[in-house]
Amino acid sequence: MEEVGQEKIISTLLMQEERLRLASFDAKLAFSLGCYLAECCLKDKLDMAIAIRRLNGQILFQYMTEGTALSNQIWMQRKFNTVSFCGHSSLYMWAQDKTPASQGLDERDYAFCGGGFPLCLQSGAFVGVLTVSNLPHIQDHNFMVRHLSDFLQVTDVPLITLS
Repeated sequence: MEEVGQEKIISTLLMQEERLRLASFDAKLAFSLGCYLAECCLKDKLDMAIAIRRLNGQILFQYMTEGTALSNQIWMQRKFNTVSFCGHSSLYMWAQDKTPASQGLDERDYAFCGGGFPLCLQSGAFVGVLTVSNLPHIQDHNFMVRHLSDFLQVTDVPLITLS
């Protein structure tokens, strides 16, 4: 990845994480957000898997369309592990040209690609993880950002584009 492009992607990812923060986080909010994301999948005719978890791994919401498989659940677990490990989106680690092995992690347990996003409170406290799976990884990431922005009514959150 070209260094200028890489720096722009990393700064965009950090901006997304800064802007997309929650006023609160509990099971009710996770359910509302999850249902909203599931409706977006259905409306857009996308086959996707969605999960929202607390940092301790407790699944508060999970939905998988008919066009998904157990492998998507495994990918979401790996993306959850990545976000929990680094405190940033799983795409952030990819953008830094890192691999699980370079961080001393098992590649069967971690995925450095798009599809995992940290859920943080407005105070900055890291409280949960949103994961999706089944689209190409940049599209997975942009799906989360686009629809989390809409759900939180936050405007002007840029998406990731590779040019």
